[in-house]
Amino acid sequence: MSKHIVYLFLLSSVLLSVSACGTTRTIPSGTAEGAPKHEFRGAWVQTVGQSRYRQMNSAAMKHYLSEMVRKFDEAGINAVIFQIRPEADAFYRSDLEPWSRFLTGTQGVAPDDPSFDPLAFLIDECHKRGMELHAWMNPYRVKTHVNNGLAPDHIYWRNPERFVQYGTQLFFDPGLPENRGFICEVVRDIVTRYNVDAIHMDDYFYPYPIAGEAFPDDRSFNMYAASQGFSPSQRGEWRRNNVNLLIQQIKLTIASTKPWVRFGISPFGIYRNKRSDPQGSDTNGLQNYDDLYADIKLWVEKGWIDYNLPQLYWERGHAAADYTTLLHWWNEHNFEQPLYIGQDLKRSIDRNELDIKIHQTRAMPHVHGNCYWYGYQILDNFEGVADAMKNGLHKAPSLIPAYTHMHEGRPGRVKKLNQVFTEDMHFLAWEHQKQLRDPESAQRFVVYRFARGEKVDIGRAENIVGITPENFFVLPYEGGTNRYTYVVTALDAFWNESKARKIKVKL
Repeated sequence: MSKHIVYLFLLSSVLLSVSACGTTRTIPSGTAEGAPKHEFRGAWVQTVGQSRYRQMNSAAMKHYLSEMVRKFDEAGINAVIFQIRPEADAFYRSDLEPWSRFLTGTQGVAPDDPSFDPLAFLIDECHKRGMELHAWMNPYRVKTHVNNGLAPDHIYWRNPERFVQYGTQLFFDPGLPENRGFICEVVRDIVTRYNVDAIHMDDYFYPYPIAGEAFPDDRSFNMYAASQGFSPSQRGEWRRNNVNLLIQQIKLTIASTKPWVRFGISPFGIYRNKRSDPQGSDTNGLQNYDDLYADIKLWVEKGWIDYNLPQLYWERGHAAADYTTLLHWWNEHNFEQPLYIGQDLKRSIDRNELDIKIHQTRAMPHVHGNCYWYGYQILDNFEGVADAMKNGLHKAPSLIPAYTHMHEGRPGRVKKLNQVFTEDMHFLAWEHQKQLRDPESAQRFVVYRFARGEKVDIGRAENIVGITPENFFVLPYEGGTNRYTYVVTALDAFWNESKARKIKVKL
């Protein structure tokens, strides 16, 4: 294990000027030339509020999930952020929380096929295509509406005093240490039993404020604030500290279980407005720090999270929250950590801005990719967005940028790269010591192709023809007269790339 991993274990502008024109809602197609080889391309898939899954039996759901991953792959998405815990429940087999009602229709009722585990199935589907699966969970929410039923074995029935109702929703009280401990126990269980690539949380920490209604945490505040050094007038500081403690504990939980698994947050798009903080953005909207008690800037600066994915869902020129203003602000406050941008597909498409926005992010020196809300619109090919990604923005495949803050190094080069012929197949095969529990060993492989006489340059994304966890790659047949050079490299769990191994073939 490298020093970087050991340390982690112990660790408790240039703006591209482009304008949209015309009145027809179209998505301009780009070109693969010059597309970044390293770019995070995520898609959020929410399950809360969805009825589609509970209408399927297990066989149909397997088909649907497999098709989902295939469509994302074809659109150039390399990371699926799937919501596995919408209401302190589970889209996976768990002894800690019940099956989700959004999965089967009734909380606590298992899928009809006892062997089916949606999370395990999704992980396999993503990994066999060289993609990542980020397990998205909501930390505090228990009920989206108080009238929703809870399974008989839900933790609420054992400890109702640990929960609070705010508006029409039910939450874990963030001020109670035992609730932070339970959430971390859930995280540890997921990371231990599943080969997830990351744990992901979005903008829901303390709930969005309801006008005229105070969050009901008097009990926990009176129990803990004074002993933690907070005065009666410092409830806001105390709440931020509660969330800070949760973030730190989750990071340490992951690092002590599988230190190569990332922890990512996608916060609301405004940290603070300038009127609240001279270092804030020139905006005028709800604030993470003041309204949700989420000090995302601190978490990034301290290294408590492994990627930051602010939701910049507004349009360019928005009066209160201009997209470009916020893009620059986050770019300038990334603290040399991975930074991705959350994009609202429908709003961007309606205003002919998607292509422009993605090129703006690519012009930012400290932005490393994008994630799309919401993923179902890619699956539905809304306004042709999947086609536009496939043929334009994502025409060339892309590798997720290496998480060098976690481990900086290279896996070993592949060995014994050979071509193999059978009666009806021609493929490449190679050897490599792949060990699932060793994140510094090869976890997946990249295959490049170069035409005869073409310079071999693995820095060009358009030469990537495959990303696979397997140590073989099936070649096409082109008549037996075309000559190519194929190159194979290895990627470790942090997306560090090995040196190249090449072979000349005739197709």
